[in-house]
Amino acid sequence: MKNATLCFLIHESEEKVLLGLKKRGFGAGKYNGFGGKIGEQETIEEAALREFYEETSITIEQKNLSKVAELYFTFSAKPDWDQTVYVFIAKEWQGVPQESEEMKPEWYRYTKIPFSQMWQDDKYWLPLILQGKKLKGWFTFGEDNQSVKEYKIEEY
Repeated sequence: MKNATLCFLIHESEEKVLLGLKKRGFGAGKYNGFGGKIGEQETIEEAALREFYEETSITIEQKNLSKVAELYFTFSAKPDWDQTVYVFIAKEWQGVPQESEEMKPEWYRYTKIPFSQMWQDDKYWLPLILQGKKLKGWFTFGEDNQSVKEYKIEEY
């Protein structure tokens, strides 16, 4: 099982979250947080910060990064996609989101998140994180690798 990161900027006073439209690769055409693979010599946090910068040109100091979830994904028809994703949020950062070759960033109000254009699991756990909860979640995708067949979420 691979390890990966996801990171979201949160603008609490405006109840907004920064999402990115994935332009290529795994999840192309879907909105998501920013992140990716963890390098051999990187900590999970270092990978989250690097990936976020590469995809948005925004700098986040490690002290402003908060781990809020561990998500375990199983893909029934594509086991090589199985992964553990470490999810972070940041409420302080430097810079303005810029479009990259991989992602087009956009701010969304919590009430207007485009769940229909995201991975199906996001609707189960992202609202909980935006409420300030920390969690672990297990998701099994069906044969189409799109629909959630089973899931379980625990707060911690």
